Amino acid sequence: MRKIAELKFDNTYRRLPEDFYHLVKPTALKNPKLVCFNSDAGSLIDLDPNEVMKPEFIEYFSGHKLIPGSDPLAMYYTGHQFGVYNSDIGDGRAILLGEVRNFVGEKWDLHLKGSGRTRYSRVFDGRAVLRSTIREYLCSEAIYALGTPTTRALCIIGSDEEVERETTEKGAMMLRMAETHIRFGSFEAFHYTDRPDYVKLLADYVIEQHFPGLIGEENKYYMFLKDVVSRTAQLMAKWQSVGFAHGVMNTDNMSITGLTIDYGPYGFMEEYDPEYTPNNSDHFGRYSFQNQPAIALWNLNKLALALGSIISRDRAQEALEEFKNIYSNSFVRNMNRKLGLKTARPEDVDLIKGLLKIMVTEKVDYTNFFRKLSDFTSPDPGLNRNLDSMFEDKAGIGDWAVLYKSRLDAENSDDYERKREMDLVNPKFILRNYLAENAIKKAVNEADYSEINLLHKILKDPFSEQSEFDEYADPPPDWGRNLVISCSS
Repeated sequence: MRKIAELKFDNTYRRLPEDFYHLVKPTALKNPKLVCFNSDAGSLIDLDPNEVMKPEFIEYFSGHKLIPGSDPLAMYYTGHQFGVYNSDIGDGRAILLGEVRNFVGEKWDLHLKGSGRTRYSRVFDGRAVLRSTIREYLCSEAIYALGTPTTRALCIIGSDEEVERETTEKGAMMLRMAETHIRFGSFEAFHYTDRPDYVKLLADYVIEQHFPGLIGEENKYYMFLKDVVSRTAQLMAKWQSVGFAHGVMNTDNMSITGLTIDYGPYGFMEEYDPEYTPNNSDHFGRYSFQNQPAIALWNLNKLALALGSIISRDRAQEALEEFKNIYSNSFVRNMNRKLGLKTARPEDVDLIKGLLKIMVTEKVDYTNFFRKLSDFTSPDPGLNRNLDSMFEDKAGIGDWAVLYKSRLDAENSDDYERKREMDLVNPKFILRNYLAENAIKKAVNEADYSEINLLHKILKDPFSEQSEFDEYADPPPDWGRNLVISCSS
């Protein structure tokens, strides 16, 4: 394991032309204090967890001191926000400290959010608030534990610094990690300023760093776009299957390597509702839960347009046309696993659709239903009281149960083995917004960070029973139902 000062930096992005970034150092937080530290993320860069006990740890991740070998910069990008192109974005409140290589050669960006003003901050202060950093810290780790590609979170540093949002809040920084923070909007930035040479240069850089198998291929740009389409489609299938709504799927929030990135007004769906929209400023539901796959394809079309100088329109269209099949097949495969089905059959699509139709009418808790479904043994309601009690329309769910039992019998499903497999993919615990809100209130009002650490402990093992924490699997109380979240952070 390494001390912070011994981390091995390899700042490849810094070697691109200066039009790709703004060299800038973090602005230090006033009176910084450690809020939480994630040793699991630290292990990805071989960081000795004992480093968190040293005063230098807080100094390095609150902007007071630069890590030796780091070369901080703010990344340039633009993007379509709520369907409208915005040429004035970039890293306005985050700084890439540098890129660390671990012992096995993997490269991780160290990205410090809330680190102060940059060239791209516009009129804003470049800060993050404790509330938003807690939400991102918890959700990125929860999403990771659910087997979904995502950025990771190393730590949160709080402060006494006052930041003005809807109200006065406390400023904070969070160290985010990812294989890269390049977005669809990174390519749009150079396409819309008529710099095709930089589009090509960025594509070559991304391929070299993150798609090395394409180096030397005659059609490498086409194959690159195909890979991005595939990764994005599979990411959407994961989001939909676990009931996750991102909230702000702008092209500048879409990772070029298919990661979940930029956690803001997200939410895990509780009552099954395809129109679920966690963002309180998304008045027309553009980024509703049900719209996410279509929006992802819309965003991929904008990426393809930005790559138009290196990929022909016909070839780009070929790549884009693969999205729907990849998404559909991935989604059905994910849902089949949630249903405990070992094989795939044409009738599975109707079985899934039929269940979701009943669930939306009955407003059934999405996560809890699938967790309890692993106990299913018979379409007889008397033998499945835990499931039956979730529905008012007993006949409707009963009819579906008959079809489900028939489908299980067709593959000689074993009840014990099926339950074991289903409990590995249907979480008992998700980051419900009311749980995050409880942790935030304790942290903000009482400087008590214990609930953050407890939630992290529970959510990093979401498929285990952890019966001592049963209350954390409960549906929300009345005050916590259908919470919507502000974009401000």
